[in-house]
Amino acid sequence: MKNIFKSVGPAIIVAAVVLGPGSILTSSKVGANLGIAALPVVVIAAILMIAMVALSARLGAVYEKSLCDELASRLGRWVSVAIGLTLFTLVAFFQSSNNVALLGGIEPMLGDGQLSFGPRCAIIVTANVLIIGFLYLLPNLYKSVESVMKILMALMGTAFLVNFVVIFAKPRGFEPIVPTGDTDWLALLGMIGTTFSIGGAFYQAYLVKEKGWGLGEVKEALTDSVVSITMLGGMTAIILLTSWRVFYGHPDPVEMKSVADVARQLEPSFGVSAKFIFCGGILAGALSSFLVNAMIGGTVMSDSLGLGARLQDKWPLHMTALALLVGMGVAIASLAQEGSTVALITIAQACTVIGLPALAASLIYLGTRKDLVGERKVPQAMIVVAVIGFCVSCVLACLTANKVYAKLNAPPAAEVQVDDASESPPSEADTDEE
Repeated sequence: MKNIFKSVGPAIIVAAVVLGPGSILTSSKVGANLGIAALPVVVIAAILMIAMVALSARLGAVYEKSLCDELASRLGRWVSVAIGLTLFTLVAFFQSSNNVALLGGIEPMLGDGQLSFGPRCAIIVTANVLIIGFLYLLPNLYKSVESVMKILMALMGTAFLVNFVVIFAKPRGFEPIVPTGDTDWLALLGMIGTTFSIGGAFYQAYLVKEKGWGLGEVKEALTDSVVSITMLGGMTAIILLTSWRVFYGHPDPVEMKSVADVARQLEPSFGVSAKFIFCGGILAGALSSFLVNAMIGGTVMSDSLGLGARLQDKWPLHMTALALLVGMGVAIASLAQEGSTVALITIAQACTVIGLPALAASLIYLGTRKDLVGERKVPQAMIVVAVIGFCVSCVLACLTANKVYAKLNAPPAAEVQVDDASESPPSEADTDEE
């Protein structure tokens, strides 16, 4: 057991960024809408994520160069640049949902009302300035991030597990009825996209190199992937089951138009502590995802241009800061339009699956090269599951594109019914996401 926990490292960072506020909120919405029937989807998504993270970790350990450098040397620099631009775009718009969710975790703690535009912007700007300061000032960024992510994952796990136990220990308080409204398939796609995050898996290869792992540590890399992503899937399942217990089949359905709606609805039945614990989990998720998400886009974009792939290089830091600023700008623009918080995050998370098949294909391509022989050879089973993951990502991309298009082009009355999704800047600006 001691050796297992010692092996946990790079993948816990991936798990922390994947289990961000968007994943928490979409899981809550799916639990309220679909109930326990959605639980097998979480299990399948977690298995696919384990395989993809494990494949990326192995590539980071067996290749001397970074992933984008390997792609550039084998297929041309334009291929690596296309990959870098894709991931940077997805990450930058995903970052906007982290900003909005940070507010969602803070506002319910400050009272029942919503803060005005000025204070909300001030919170977002302050958070980003502090994060950028840490980015440039921390002497050993990787080691610091790994330590902080372990702490935040522990806080999230504790918060949601406590809520889960307390809520299931008390009577439900109502006789559940089968919901008759339309199924929110977009939220389900968003939950799949945030659990099976190929963008996060792609970055695992870079984290393994930051850790200093090589061919001799491939077993540790596999253990790290399995343990960390299992924790991710377990927490997602706990959040979904908690929402199912509280909201599914309620005779007076709650319209989850904001993070505050989700948090405050826990209070009447389960006390003020449930609301604050849930908000604490949201804040931990937002903080864990905030910096690392931007680091994914910044590092890969810099590497794709041949400007460096390590966190001690200047260009990965500059690109990371740029991703943070873009996300902040999009979030402030969304607040100015007074869009629905959960609608923004749901669409942003669902869009994470669009454009990601290219990342999955890149990992499979690098994992099947003929020069990987002997100990460097990737196990066939890992490749098979990764190929299944690639096929799933293609299907999800098509379904999500169709759902987002339909939601954005719904008539005005329907827009109100679906949480004003047309006001979501990420989907207006681009239908791509991390």
